[in-house]
Amino acid sequence: MGNMIGTLLHLYSLCVFIRVLLTWVQHDPHHPAIAFLCQITDPFLDFFRGVLPAKGGMDISPIIGLILLQIVASAFGHM
Repeated sequence: MGNMIGTLLHLYSLCVFIRVLLTWVQHDPHHPAIAFLCQITDPFLDFFRGVLPAKGGMDISPIIGLILLQIVASAFGHM
């Protein structure tokens, strides 16, 4: 069970990473896949954006979020 949770957290981390990459390129926000990706990752990222202010115009919330996801996934993956 723990390994499955770890795997799901790793997949979610991948979704967050792809979401971050999408901010660097022009994309159609109405495309169903992109809209779904935003729908599942924005609440998580918005939490960190509310806690951590942007530094010099750079949003570091995804970095903190990804680090946290990796730590939690590692804990579940090694149970």
